[in-house]
Amino acid sequence: MTPSSTGATIRALGIAGSLRQGSYNRALLRAARDLAPDDLEITVFDNEILKRVPPYNEDVRARGDPEPVKALKDGIGDADALVIATPEYNHSISGVLKNALDWASRPPDETPLHRIPVAIMGATTGTWGTVRAQMHLRQLCVDHDMLAINQPEVLVARAHEKFDEEGRLMHEVTRHFVGLLMEALLTWTRKVEEDASR
Repeated sequence: MTPSSTGATIRALGIAGSLRQGSYNRALLRAARDLAPDDLEITVFDNEILKRVPPYNEDVRARGDPEPVKALKDGIGDADALVIATPEYNHSISGVLKNALDWASRPPDETPLHRIPVAIMGATTGTWGTVRAQMHLRQLCVDHDMLAINQPEVLVARAHEKFDEEGRLMHEVTRHFVGLLMEALLTWTRKVEEDASR
């Protein structure tokens, strides 16, 4: 995590757990970027790089991180906070997201995930709004000592009714809660940084 003084711009990296071109979760990250406070700058991690992150293999890691993994770790390490948008696959997070976190968490004494503030949200065409995936992701945050925000929750159900054909989030209630979550991330990240500097 890169320290920033109180009042300075907070830099967050957005990661979507979906590789689909028309992913609602990537669209949700774009909405978060648009709705974020002026002092919160969100960069969405390059989907083309995420596609090239190989399945985690300790033998491969022992020989040195592949370039896509280096880019992922560097992106996290350069950020003050994370915004993770997760789909829900089989009552859990996607393999893409789990794999990215597995790589970023190794080796444990060098991980950029340690004590990084995290905002979690998710979108699905189903009716549960990724609640089970988000609970699983929160368990992973505990294991990696990532500092996830508890409230507000952004659980976007029936996403196909809330985004337009260009992937813009049109549902006003959802937009409101995404904005609140980004405000909470800004406040939380500054508090974490202030506590760390004492």
